Amino acid sequence: MPGCSKSFAGTARSRRNIFGADVNYKVVKEFTEKVSERALGSKVLDSLTPDQQIIKIVHEELIALFGTKPPVFNLSGSPTSVMIVGLQGSGKTTFSAKLGVFLKKKGRRPLLVACDIYRPAAVEQLKVLGKSANIPVFFMDGERGVEKIAHEALLYAQKNLLDTLIVDTAGRLHIDDEMMAELARLKESLNPEETLLVLDSMTGQEAVNVAREFEQRVDFSGVVLSKLDGDARGGAALSVTAVTGKQIKFASVGEKLDDIEQFFPDRMASRILGMGDVLSLIDKAREVMDEKKALEMERKLKKDAFTLEDFLDQLKNLKKMGPLDQLLGMIPGIKLKGGNFSDIGEKELERVVAIINSMTVEERRSPQIIDGSRRKRIAMGSGTSVQDVNRLLNQFNQMRKMMKRFSKMSGKMPFNFPGM
Repeated sequence: MPGCSKSFAGTARSRRNIFGADVNYKVVKEFTEKVSERALGSKVLDSLTPDQQIIKIVHEELIALFGTKPPVFNLSGSPTSVMIVGLQGSGKTTFSAKLGVFLKKKGRRPLLVACDIYRPAAVEQLKVLGKSANIPVFFMDGERGVEKIAHEALLYAQKNLLDTLIVDTAGRLHIDDEMMAELARLKESLNPEETLLVLDSMTGQEAVNVAREFEQRVDFSGVVLSKLDGDARGGAALSVTAVTGKQIKFASVGEKLDDIEQFFPDRMASRILGMGDVLSLIDKAREVMDEKKALEMERKLKKDAFTLEDFLDQLKNLKKMGPLDQLLGMIPGIKLKGGNFSDIGEKELERVVAIINSMTVEERRSPQIIDGSRRKRIAMGSGTSVQDVNRLLNQFNQMRKMMKRFSKMSGKMPFNFPGM
């Protein structure tokens, strides 16, 4: 390939990004050898530099490794059952409730089943989560046989017209024969359509050893990555997929019950390479935005009638989308200071809201009337400085111009992005 020195520099940077995502070292070695072999036989596209060509190849190979299509989640039974397995502390119980919320939005009628009979707080935790999500929870106080609990839960579901059992099972701090034998018996008795292994994204390379053991003893059908909202970018996903051939089906990306995403290979590939995840960001925006409001916002932008009241409404939508550090991490090119920008971002957001709330209705609707004396009053009322008020007004004017240009270029805005 012409410019091969730059190309291999690109390969080195890709390797650093992958190691930064904490991928199993053997997986990285095999993967980079494959990328290098392909790069040597490739011609640099006219539209790309050699460095960009390498990144393109790495991105494509990552997608190929994960699978070019989103995994299928099997819900064919009547009622269907999903068994949740994993080590203690991986996030199984919380994910069980999140999956219930996800399926409920899809029109399913889920039942959470408490089969973790060892961890003292597990059943109570599931009951609390179920109540919060308005999803029924089946449990049997004092019963020590998980097969019996699952059987009775199935009868309860049939009687109450519930179509999806989500069975939360016991975990251990480490893998042991007793744990695996119990899970194997439960799976044989329940015969679930899906068996999902929940892996803590922060475990990185260790996830491979955990996945291998569960694959040999329980033969799970798919993987769930929990705690993907932290510093981990998904290296565990790449490691487990490469070693076991099992696909990732869901990612748990926050603390709220609706912080769950279906797995998309191309999005995870971008996340591992530090290229952001704009499509997931758009999905989050669509979830919190009312379609009528989005159309009204588009109309206002075209007429240059976008006000600070509209901006405040957009900021409220932004807060609904989740922690600011998560949202920033989805935007290509955004570097989080020390891996975490949440404190600074949230404080800035609160400051902006305070400034706008200190304005009169007239000032919000016609910001051009805000002169020097008004700015002093607004700063005092919001506990900020005149410089903060000036900065907000300047940013607001720049944002309004940018969004108006985008609206004219696209003819119709494809989505309404809060806070832009």
